[in-house]
Amino acid sequence: MREIIRAIRVTLVLWGITAIIYPLLMVAIGQTAFNNQANGSLITNQDGQVIGSTLIGQNFTSPRYFQSRPSTTNYSSFTEKERDPKNTGQTTGVSGASNLAPSNPDLLKQVESRVNNLKTANIQPTADLVYTSGSSLDPHISIDAARSQIQQVAAARSINPNQVEMLIAKNTDRRFLGIFGEPGVNVLNLNRDLDILQ
Repeated sequence: MREIIRAIRVTLVLWGITAIIYPLLMVAIGQTAFNNQANGSLITNQDGQVIGSTLIGQNFTSPRYFQSRPSTTNYSSFTEKERDPKNTGQTTGVSGASNLAPSNPDLLKQVESRVNNLKTANIQPTADLVYTSGSSLDPHISIDAARSQIQQVAAARSINPNQVEMLIAKNTDRRFLGIFGEPGVNVLNLNRDLDILQ
């Protein structure tokens, strides 16, 4: 009986540490030391309204804005008319690729359509403007993809292309620790800075 009571006590102590104390400690550290990251890395506009997160891409279609990577889930921003209840990626906001094989005719049609749309807009197609990312929610594009859109955005806004180039440099995230990953331009931050500039 004494062993059973000891086992119950140990279980309750470990439960208290792992289910109550540790989570509360992590929340406290997150809210004090990493407040922005702990709350979703949210971005606000000049009026203080939340317009998105630095971690989740958004779809931009106006020539006044830089285009993001294409998304198979449309970044879960479907209107009620666009929403298809049979598509769980829309209803649940699940991220992920389309899983279409490179030889799939549907994928080839999508890629050809994207390439044609980019060429029509006088934008040099790059891989990240044509293909979705693995999560389909990537907020970044390559520096080349951003530079290929400078002329269109500058012309649509009637501003100097050099100003746009400087904003690209400002919103470029460098390699992690200088060696991991590739530099990328956060499209939402870049487009927000374009609005602030004007």
